[in-house]
Amino acid sequence: MTAPHSASLPPLARAELDRAAEERMSPGLVEAARSDPSTRVLVIESDRAPLAGPDTLLLVGTDEVPDAAYWAFLGRDANGAAVLAAVFPGADERLFAAPAGWAGLRTVGGSLSARDAGIFVEALSLGRWLLDAPHCPACGAQTDLIDAGWSRRCPACGRQHFPRTDPAVIVAITSAHDPDLLLLGSNALWGANRYSCFAGFVEAGESLEAAVQREVAEESGIEVDVVSYRGSQAWPYPRSLMVGFLASAVDDGAARPDGEEIVAVRWFTRDEIGAALAGDGDVALPGPSSIAHRLISDWHAGPR
Repeated sequence: MTAPHSASLPPLARAELDRAAEERMSPGLVEAARSDPSTRVLVIESDRAPLAGPDTLLLVGTDEVPDAAYWAFLGRDANGAAVLAAVFPGADERLFAAPAGWAGLRTVGGSLSARDAGIFVEALSLGRWLLDAPHCPACGAQTDLIDAGWSRRCPACGRQHFPRTDPAVIVAITSAHDPDLLLLGSNALWGANRYSCFAGFVEAGESLEAAVQREVAEESGIEVDVVSYRGSQAWPYPRSLMVGFLASAVDDGAARPDGEEIVAVRWFTRDEIGAALAGDGDVALPGPSSIAHRLISDWHAGPR
């Protein structure tokens, strides 16, 4: 597979922070960073982070972080200063006031700078694991955080555990005969006029390409060929890596919803997609932080 040009990277794949992964095994890394006044911290509460402006994260000093956080080392900025995550579970009230309030990744991820988008998705992805997986899945004992927040060791059975990432494919389907048609589906959990690409998790022992063929056939009835890779991005809801593809239908007329997960499928013209991307009409498309939005908008801007 050939990676897309950097200008077409999905919104949450534009990371610029140096993760400095080689430092994670250094003893006392997080503690040393917490005592350094140059260190900056992104506080995560549930899936929200504080904003300095409508499209800018607020990174704070370590002394501004409330007590009882889970801490992790995210990397180093362009000046070499450490960047940490301080993670908290959801609460009825915000942990502290932020100039532009608090927002979730779904809401602001598409409008953040490459640096901020990368920091947010890294902190949220790691943070959810820190909150949700405190016990050893093998024996149930409380684990100890090690490697600057990037792994856990069980003191009872000695096993080491790492953050889990589940690969999923997401596919936009083009017409077999008309370059100005795109097939999208409407999920049973959404409103009647919301449409997106077809997606599903990769099964055990399955390749990405096989998952594309299976998921598209299951959800839309379409057999696809000419499958091309369009990029990937983390999607921490709860722990996915979304791998995006564009595929061509073999037979447009075979399109039909599965009736369970997908309740409607529809071939959209390029003009209809353009109107929906502009917010016109009654069709809602995925938000700009998602790779689905990038797949659709890239197709709309492509050759006619």
